[in-house]
Amino acid sequence: MATLPTAPSFDVQGHRGCRGLMPENTVPAFKRALDENVTTLEMDVVISRDRQVVVSHDPYMNADFSTDPAGNPVDKKSQKELVLFQMDYTDIKRYDVGVRGNSAFPEQQKLSTYKPLLTEVIAAAEAYQKERNRPPVSYNIELKSEPSEYNKSQPEPALFCDLVQAILRDQLPAGRITIQSFDFAILQQWKKQIDAGKYPTVRLSALVSNLRGPEKNLDELGFKPDIYSPYHKLMTRKQLDYLHEQHIQVIPWTVNQRSDMERLKRWGVDGLITDYPDRAKDL
Repeated sequence: MATLPTAPSFDVQGHRGCRGLMPENTVPAFKRALDENVTTLEMDVVISRDRQVVVSHDPYMNADFSTDPAGNPVDKKSQKELVLFQMDYTDIKRYDVGVRGNSAFPEQQKLSTYKPLLTEVIAAAEAYQKERNRPPVSYNIELKSEPSEYNKSQPEPALFCDLVQAILRDQLPAGRITIQSFDFAILQQWKKQIDAGKYPTVRLSALVSNLRGPEKNLDELGFKPDIYSPYHKLMTRKQLDYLHEQHIQVIPWTVNQRSDMERLKRWGVDGLITDYPDRAKDL
């Protein structure tokens, strides 16, 4: 029988590494998050045309911070024409996603960097922790998926899951992995493969940004996930208590104000996802 994955007692997750401090979803961001002593690195993945697993929130080159290989800022008109699912990774890597910074995050350091592969992120983070004699970190990997985009900016769930699992199988123990998604079809597919013995047992997290409440969302999902991850402003204490009664952990996102972090910790959440892990110290 498979052993259940373990989790930190209070799980501070660095959102996209540490988007408030470093360019999101880049190796420098994940290293900085580790320096801030996160227990989990949270990241997003998409798929390139040559079926590489790329760490990126957007399925295109976001005009807010992307620079083309000639050094010109990507503009809003062209950003969604630069769909990563229609680009080979060698071309994706030529775009800079950090040198301009991000005006929405004024504390973010500006530096030249690129969208890495999931394999590179894991290898870099594992080596970084080992070099500094720090404990192993967990990984919360969001598969960026929505049904309207199947076969447009992403593969269908079965292929998407298989491509990600093929990477994780070779690089990480299952006990340090969480798979999350807003697309419940992704979570259902992953659960199906676990139940069939084709994937190892990892934690599954339901990301939620709607007002329907946990009961309706869990009914739609069709099984009890290990983690329920709502937008923190939409979560109530009553919902938290209900989810804990169902033996489901609750890790809200994206919690950036210290006062909110402290309030949610008092409520009894199991962790939080933040752009500013430096603000979560000593919670």
